Amino acid sequence: MSDVKYIDIQKTILSHNDEAARTVRQRLAADSVTMINLMAAPGAGKTSLILQTIDALSQKHRIAVIEGDIESTVDAEKIAAKKIPAVQLRTGGMCHLDAPMIEAALDELDLQNLDLIIIENIGNLVCPAEYDLGAHLKIMMTSVPEGDDKVLKYPAMFSACEALLVNKTDYLPDPGFDRELLQMRVKNLNPDMHLFFLSCRSGAGIDAWADWLHRRIQAARR
Repeated sequence: MSDVKYIDIQKTILSHNDEAARTVRQRLAADSVTMINLMAAPGAGKTSLILQTIDALSQKHRIAVIEGDIESTVDAEKIAAKKIPAVQLRTGGMCHLDAPMIEAALDELDLQNLDLIIIENIGNLVCPAEYDLGAHLKIMMTSVPEGDDKVLKYPAMFSACEALLVNKTDYLPDPGFDRELLQMRVKNLNPDMHLFFLSCRSGAGIDAWADWLHRRIQAARR
């Protein structure tokens, strides 16, 4: 008989994370705060999108941002310059955020005076898909220069999210990007996913995204 003890590390870690995520949801529900988890590869335009979203919704909703980064505070400083509460989570090498980190970030925010919290996750299309942060909405972002095949390479991410934002449409037409093919691939994998084509540089498409998010916040508060 073998004396080897087997411990499933991933199962143990995710179980602990899920408990923390439930606590996060309870805290948000107590103050009717909506939280979204924004995920994308590096360079897709997450911070630019957040800045555009702040401009579009700050007259309607009280917003805060939780910034995830391996080391720097550059993105959080851009948010703070907008006079928006920002909490920087520096992971020191970890490739994703987890629910205990979000719990700690909520301690630094006045939840009673917020309607919306936007999490900017670490730039990564693998690990973040597995971790429940307690967010109400999981949002994925990609961009035209990344090509139209991301849905084939990262199906777990596309399956987990409720909306896909395709940024940098000002690059179109692009020989490496087929809009109709991307839409077909997304709908085949996740028929309920909402798609938004936009440009954070020009502002095109931002209103449609902001209106959708505004309606989701209102629905959650009701």
